[in-house]
Amino acid sequence: MNTYGKVLVTGADGFIGSHVTERLIALGYEVKAFVYYNSFNSWGWLDHSSHKSDFEVFAGDIRDPYGVKEAMKDCDKVLHLASLIAIPYSYHSPDTYIDTNIKGTLNVLQAARELDIAKVVHTSTSEVYGTAQYVPIDEDHPLQGQSPYSASKIGADQMALAFNRSFETPVAIIRPFNTYGPRQSARAVIPTIITQLASGARTIKLGALSPTRDFNYVQDTVNGFVSILNSDKALGEVINIGSNYEISIGETASIIAEVMGVDIEIETDEIRHRPEKSEVERLWANNQKAKELLGWEPNYGGIDGFKRGLKETIEWFANPKNLSQYKADVYNI
Repeated sequence: MNTYGKVLVTGADGFIGSHVTERLIALGYEVKAFVYYNSFNSWGWLDHSSHKSDFEVFAGDIRDPYGVKEAMKDCDKVLHLASLIAIPYSYHSPDTYIDTNIKGTLNVLQAARELDIAKVVHTSTSEVYGTAQYVPIDEDHPLQGQSPYSASKIGADQMALAFNRSFETPVAIIRPFNTYGPRQSARAVIPTIITQLASGARTIKLGALSPTRDFNYVQDTVNGFVSILNSDKALGEVINIGSNYEISIGETASIIAEVMGVDIEIETDEIRHRPEKSEVERLWANNQKAKELLGWEPNYGGIDGFKRGLKETIEWFANPKNLSQYKADVYNI
């Protein structure tokens, strides 16, 4: 018998959302997966799940308040991951980021307030911090909208906190640093490198090599979601989920090549560079709050953990069935 209640996962068809959905099912939760409606009746990554008969699907659009409320009606808690996340595309079409990320979040919050939902976990991003003003970055670090994407996520985060403060809506904010792992979009740097190498390329195209990131293996991020979902201490709080380890993009490419046993040359591709003032030069998470409030800590931390996570990621991408779903020779914004 399910004793956890019913959880709605928005963005369940995406990279992190599909992993979260599968973990919740494995833990015994009743799950409703909110997927983006499309004429192909595709459930995104959940099409490939071995748990397809174990969750309910609601196809809709996070931008539609009526549909969002309808999806939430019989649920106890909501994990809100639905979001537009590609930074280059936010330069191209910023308006869609406001509608999806800010108004979509507002739709979830309004429905939660009206339906008396027990908890909403809203998903933030380390991009809201912009280039680190000090390291490691804790939750009190200033927020800087260095791209339309990060500005939209700052707006969404603040809306979530405003509902908590104004109406006592039970909201917690999870702020993952750079998540990587199986199923990630090729617009992200680690899949970009792996798919190019797995497709036979030895000269790979990348953007800036000097920025540092705090990479978080997807299973650690999923553990963060589960911990926040189950913790009353998280209400009204913003909590970083990061490995507390920074590494440059250039070093990351070298480690991937080492794990894959190949020699590589890196070619700078101008189209992959962000505008100068928009590039986030440094991200490095302080994860103390997650440890203290949630008892969460990374299983894939440090250089050894990073190599283990990369090995698992490479194994997945190297599978021809998985690799065939990526266009390694095309820049994906």
